[in-house]
Amino acid sequence: MSLMLAILIVTIVLFIWGKFTPDIIALISMLSLFLFGILDLQETLSGFSNPTVIMIAALFIIGEGLSQTGWTALAGQKFIKMAGKSITKLLLITTLGSGLLSGVVSNTGTVATLMPVTISSAWSIGTLPSKLLMPVAFGSNTGGLLTLTGTPPNIIVNNTMIESGLEGFSFFEFGLIGLPLLLITLFYFKFVGYRLLPNNKTNNKPVDISTTLHKWIEAYKVEGDYYRLRVRSVSPLLGTHLGEWNFEDNYHVSILRIKRRHPNVLKGHEPYIEFPSNETEFKYHDIITVKGTTEAINALMIKFRLGLLPLEPIADELRNNLINQEVGMTEIIVTPNSTLVGRKLRIGRYFKRFGVQLMAASRNNKPFTDREIEVKAGDAFLVRGIWSDIEQLKSYHENLVIIGSPEGMAKTVTNITYKSYIALFSLLLMIGLLVFKIVPGAIAALISAGIILITGCVPLPKAYKGISWISVVMIAAMIPMGLALQKTGTAKLIADGLVTTLGSLHPIVLLGGVFLLTTTFSQVINNSATAVLMAPIVIITANTLNLSAAPFMIAVAISASTAFLTPVGTTTNAMVMTAGGYKFIDYVKVGAPLLLLFLITTLTLVPLIWPF
Repeated sequence: MSLMLAILIVTIVLFIWGKFTPDIIALISMLSLFLFGILDLQETLSGFSNPTVIMIAALFIIGEGLSQTGWTALAGQKFIKMAGKSITKLLLITTLGSGLLSGVVSNTGTVATLMPVTISSAWSIGTLPSKLLMPVAFGSNTGGLLTLTGTPPNIIVNNTMIESGLEGFSFFEFGLIGLPLLLITLFYFKFVGYRLLPNNKTNNKPVDISTTLHKWIEAYKVEGDYYRLRVRSVSPLLGTHLGEWNFEDNYHVSILRIKRRHPNVLKGHEPYIEFPSNETEFKYHDIITVKGTTEAINALMIKFRLGLLPLEPIADELRNNLINQEVGMTEIIVTPNSTLVGRKLRIGRYFKRFGVQLMAASRNNKPFTDREIEVKAGDAFLVRGIWSDIEQLKSYHENLVIIGSPEGMAKTVTNITYKSYIALFSLLLMIGLLVFKIVPGAIAALISAGIILITGCVPLPKAYKGISWISVVMIAAMIPMGLALQKTGTAKLIADGLVTTLGSLHPIVLLGGVFLLTTTFSQVINNSATAVLMAPIVIITANTLNLSAAPFMIAVAISASTAFLTPVGTTTNAMVMTAGGYKFIDYVKVGAPLLLLFLITTLTLVPLIWPF
């Protein structure tokens, strides 16, 4: 038992020290439990097969699906619009949103969904993610107390009551204390907590699409190069294929995108053809986005009897019509060591080999329009394409520098497509499966994540990149710690001694002791394990003293969800740690006052709602 305590203390010290990443510390702790013979091999590795860990990984994919398909950017816009320029309003909106959502979705699912929105909104409004992410995590932990299924400890204490022959809690009964605690959380962060949150600069700033587009417009002088033309019923293009006309060589015009508009044509066809090929057939009412000089466009309109459609301001045109969740734009710079230097190329045709469109070119910070050039170091090209195709271009020519992130830019686009609704359906499906308990939580998350992957809402490589592996590995490696505390009897010995000592005093004192003991364990072990450990002990103690078990069991549920002092107490704390750049001590500074408020509220309200 003393060896178990030593490993626990060393683990906590390493977390506080912050010298190593959390996943490394957790792995060291896990290996120590095996090497010192406290756990066998199966017990040591049990965390990596734990449904919670699998569910967390799946939830990251679901969150990435919402981000990739526009919902994150749209929600971020709504948050910013509601908050205006007020950081305080944004703080309250994100914290309240996480609290309410976690009442019906798992806490981890809530944070995985809202984390990208919060990061984007924070940067957009002029603050740092570290000022918002911890409130979102704490809000989700608190919001889990709104319903019976909001968080696992609620279910555990309810089932323990029923198994002991006592009456369980109703679905919304937890909300009698959960709602006041959520309101206290909001007021705490508004008046006190926000000042305690650190200003950590992180590298997760999203692409500012408006600023980037205006910079490109200025640098490449593209204002007069883009037009939208409509294929009329008398146009000789009707029924022909793009490859028959060789527009670039014969008319000095590039066909960038085609939008199908005729209802009969739309049946069975995609409404947009993002990258028309030689086999693309022109249809009546097609809207063609083209690039070329005014003279070239005028000649094209006359020859092919095309109608000219009004164009949005160029920045809006690029953002709304040429960029979406799958297609981005970026700059490519040629370095002196590039194999392209000195080669004579038909630039537009060269990039087309990789499925990438040339939008503009620049040399010595001056736009140039020559169709065939001898490439020099420092030449810059503005290109458009699917981000994976642009990455392929970079891998083919390793000495090309990509400036910006077409993938990141795509995340800022709020266009809602059919894939957006698939991603939203996947989230709602998971909620339905969880609320009605049709399948276990991990299976529900895997089903939803599978739909997102199979339908292409998130490419598989991007899905793996979207998972916070530091968080996943840390949680998996820390789960055996809770098992070891129970197996060695360390946790039970401490619990029995404290509860027995307080049992002879006033019930309020016992209630406070139960709260403090439970919250102490919840800081270092899984909150479900904490509830499993404490619930039977509390039932026996209440029965021995002829007191109602209900107030003490509610206290267990509350305090098991108050892991505000460490990043390892709950998965939500771990999920925001890297994104917010938090250190161990940050959780102590911000969480300690809130924990004290929860204790005071519990001791005041719980006996009034559930008498002894």
